[in-house]
Amino acid sequence: MQGAGATVLCKQGSLNCRSRPLQAHRSRAFATRQTRQACSRFDGATHRYACGRTLKQAALGESEAPLAADTDSSGTSFQGEDAAKFEVEQQSTAKWAFFTVELAVVLGILYLVWVAPGSGLAEPFTRNIESLAHNSHLSMLAIFGVFALVHSGMAFLRPSGEQAVGARTYRVVFAAISLPLALLAVVYFINHRYDGLALWNVRGVPGVHDLIFVLNFVSFFFLYPSTFNLLEVAAIDKPQQHLWETGVMRITRHPQALGQGLWCAAHTLWIGSSFMVVTSAALMAHHLFGCWHGDYRLRRKYGEAFEAVKARTSTVPFQAIWEGRQQLPADYYKEFMRLPYITLFFVTLGAYWAHPLMQLGSYKLGW
Repeated sequence: MQGAGATVLCKQGSLNCRSRPLQAHRSRAFATRQTRQACSRFDGATHRYACGRTLKQAALGESEAPLAADTDSSGTSFQGEDAAKFEVEQQSTAKWAFFTVELAVVLGILYLVWVAPGSGLAEPFTRNIESLAHNSHLSMLAIFGVFALVHSGMAFLRPSGEQAVGARTYRVVFAAISLPLALLAVVYFINHRYDGLALWNVRGVPGVHDLIFVLNFVSFFFLYPSTFNLLEVAAIDKPQQHLWETGVMRITRHPQALGQGLWCAAHTLWIGSSFMVVTSAALMAHHLFGCWHGDYRLRRKYGEAFEAVKARTSTVPFQAIWEGRQQLPADYYKEFMRLPYITLFFVTLGAYWAHPLMQLGSYKLGW
């Protein structure tokens, strides 16, 4: 590339890319728009332009390499993907209809096999853990430990698993194991959150509830961007391991850990029990491990491309910005004015208002 203010140009019918400077006022602009205007090789299956992919990756229908352009200190062009991007005109009505049906079927199977009182597997599984752990604190640690082992373990094994059975099948197996364990952890937490010692009680202090609401609300906006790719999550589209760089990734390369930290801080302050402290410690330990593990898996997949992204981002929130390694564009707010975040705004409000229903459902299950 010729510099940060460069755009990608593709020769007609070729995957080989070259660049030319842009005007000064367009410097550091995200290159996806320019790529769309200049590249003629568009992959209809993945809705992505072929610039930045190798011939092998294009032939396989993969989206392995970053598409936008930037330049590192060695002059090599790398940049991650545009996070939380959602273009309505590229969506398939048939795929979203299938997603809706699939979701209903999965929830139905989850209820029958795992949740249903008297016949579901979750209740005996929980009782077996409690018989070994002897108290709710250790039971929570055991439940979450099993979830963390499965979740992170299967993420680590993903390349070999996908090679063996295919990306979609591996995602289905991953979800079939992870989703029931995650649900169990949530229900068990709700039912036992006040167990143990009452370490403090600030629920009557003026302003505390408002602070808790804000921390919780903001925490959900630090979901990892791949969460928004629902068609990939459901294995309708081929699941990909993405290299994101815009949006929340400019603030921290591990937004999920930051969001979890905000959530834990808010709930620990509000609940004030020893059980909550133990739960928060376990959650943060897993997410801090996830910071290292996530970097490891991206480095394993993307190599030098990841190192270039890493150089412009940080694990510690805002560190890359204050050190000058990350330059926020003047219209940075537009990276959040997208349908996934607008939807998340209302979903988060709905989750807050649904707390009484969540608690009632958990109490009835009795896990």
